[in-house]
Amino acid sequence: MVVKEWLFLSDTLVALLFGATVGPAGIGAVDPASWIDVPSFTLELTRLIIAIQVMAAGITLPKKYLTKELTSLLMLLGPVMAWMWLTSAVIIMLVFRLSFIESLLIASCVAPTDPVLANSIVRGKFAEAKVPQHVRNIISAESGANDGLGYPYLYLALYLIKYATAKEALTRWFIVVVLWEVLMSVVFGAAIGWAARKLLQFARKQGWIDHDSFLSFAISLTLLTLGLVSLVGSDDILACFVAGNTLTWDDWFREETKEAHFQDVLDTLFNFTFFIYLGTIIPWNEFTGGMDTLTTGRLVVSAVLILLFRRLPMVLAVTKLTPAIETFRESLFAGWFGPIGVGAVFYAMVAYNELQDTMLADLRAKEFLLPIVYSLVTASVIVHGITIPLYHIVSAVPNATFAVSEYLSRTPSQPSPRLFGFSPRSLTEIGGLRLPANASGLSLPRHATAIAVRQHARNLADDIVPSSCPPDPVHTPLQASGLQHKGLPSYGSVDTGNDGI
Repeated sequence: MVVKEWLFLSDTLVALLFGATVGPAGIGAVDPASWIDVPSFTLELTRLIIAIQVMAAGITLPKKYLTKELTSLLMLLGPVMAWMWLTSAVIIMLVFRLSFIESLLIASCVAPTDPVLANSIVRGKFAEAKVPQHVRNIISAESGANDGLGYPYLYLALYLIKYATAKEALTRWFIVVVLWEVLMSVVFGAAIGWAARKLLQFARKQGWIDHDSFLSFAISLTLLTLGLVSLVGSDDILACFVAGNTLTWDDWFREETKEAHFQDVLDTLFNFTFFIYLGTIIPWNEFTGGMDTLTTGRLVVSAVLILLFRRLPMVLAVTKLTPAIETFRESLFAGWFGPIGVGAVFYAMVAYNELQDTMLADLRAKEFLLPIVYSLVTASVIVHGITIPLYHIVSAVPNATFAVSEYLSRTPSQPSPRLFGFSPRSLTEIGGLRLPANASGLSLPRHATAIAVRQHARNLADDIVPSSCPPDPVHTPLQASGLQHKGLPSYGSVDTGNDGI
């Protein structure tokens, strides 16, 4: 709470640093590699967390949002996502001296924006105060949809590496990935979500479901969708997002669960768990080098270039073609906050398993895949986690500079009205009552002013009002002067104790 709401730091950043501290690279208290198969466990853990998050993203969107903002979504999921993939690939190719196809394979892992980190951006006190609702909605919708659309980019690169001819690779890619995994997952997700909504409404009407089960329905639907769509070999992540949005298509389920925090609690639990776990499994020692083209300096350079050019330029370029983003400031915010996180780790594990094929034994990308992806995830968590605190610091500098310069320019005869945030006339000169000033000429702080007002009222009450004859409160001097307000008693009810202001 303190970290997120007061310091505006991302909770995922704190969790990642904690995991790195207790992991093998830190004090060595936890070493998951000693008791689990890290790649397999990480693959399934990230699959589950992403499925829950994209389901939540689909549920939180307004009524019929996907059709209302279809143009904006197509722009972000088409040209913008393709730009993120190709730009990342070019940077990786130039920095690490890999082939373009191998670079495309690694870049496909970091092309989608992450729903977990995006969730921490669009929720919380800062987002509610500073970020318009329509911007938060489009960021959630994009992160939920494009996490399931990472498969076409990943398998296009894999098939181009695996198969002898481009024609064979593209044919298999179009039939297996585009038609079956992507398009059919949308159909499966819509059917599951529609059936779930109708059955849930019927059960609620008949009184067959209690309140607790109703609130946890989204989690159950996530697990059901994951299982069913995985069985048929389609894109289960995209299906979860579509199912979630179809479930709340008429806004009924979203309105019914709007005040419940069960989903938020579960999301927070999973997110903290994963990023602590991630901090313990990241191969920090591999960031220090070992190969000529895989060094700490190159990892830092690639992270800086990818964070700067992967997304922001293209989002700014298509602002006028994206109705959901109305101004340059909104475009700047949406372009900068395209984090790399759990989704990148998930696709890295999918690629890692595919690269175990003996046909790909000599591929250099096997050695570069995990270090590059982990370094980009770490950089994104750190940079996006401290962006909002830096924004607050930079925003406060002009105000602080002005306040200090004004204070220094004041003379004792000119009390500063801004230093304590109120005017001298607010309490020091009302109804003929003048309060003392401190040595520098500034009005006293609020608590000292309140004490002086109360003491002055008591003195007047002792001098004017006989104890045996309570006055008419309408004609009290304090009320006539305008000082009677909530928390300040009238002369006829002055208490000589310690209550009051």
